Amino acid sequence: MINPIEKITTVYHETLSELRKCTWPGWSELVDSTLVVIVSVGILTAFVGVTDWVVKAVIQLLTVGR
Repeated sequence: MINPIEKITTVYHETLSELRKCTWPGWSELVDSTLVVIVSVGILTAFVGVTDWVVKAVIQLLTVGR
């Protein structure tokens, strides 16, 4: 049976080894990526809001008249 402490130590060392292989973004790439995420979230929020409003209006038109 493997000692759980040895397993944890092995995972820790393997994780550190993999993190050393990573390339980290520079400042300008980080800012650009952040702006892309913020704009994307804004567009998605607007789309969901408009879709919700349209569906709500259609449902009200279909149910109020009855």
